[in-house]
Amino acid sequence: MATKNLPLSVGELAERAGVAVSALHYYESRGLIRSQRSAGNQRRYARAELRRVAFIRAAQQLGIGLAEIGEALAALPEQRTPTKADWARLSAHWRERLEARIAALQALRDRLDGCIGCGCLSLRACALYNPADACAQQGSGAQRLPTLPE
Repeated sequence: MATKNLPLSVGELAERAGVAVSALHYYESRGLIRSQRSAGNQRRYARAELRRVAFIRAAQQLGIGLAEIGEALAALPEQRTPTKADWARLSAHWRERLEARIAALQALRDRLDGCIGCGCLSLRACALYNPADACAQQGSGAQRLPTLPE
């Protein structure tokens, strides 16, 4: 009997996709993947959901949050499975954000090297915590490190 087109159980999908069953349940609760119910009320997933899970996992590896992944999937016509062209289009946008995060992390790393070298940790002069005494220009009170772009 050919199983090529038969739907997958949640355990089969989890095993094939390399994720925990609980992750699949969570993705489904967020509307990222879909299942049908069998006559015995068990979840059954179309094989195309494997590609959706792969898409989700790849985007997460880039640091993309599930909310944005959900928006990207919801924007596909008729909630179809993402194609190679879909990934190319979305990842080009995400690439810009990833490059900005990398640049911010490199700048932070470079300032950290200077901080390790001087060892002062002076809140007034420290290049890491207060570059060019920028905190004084922002008013009194506690100031924070710049946040990384998302």
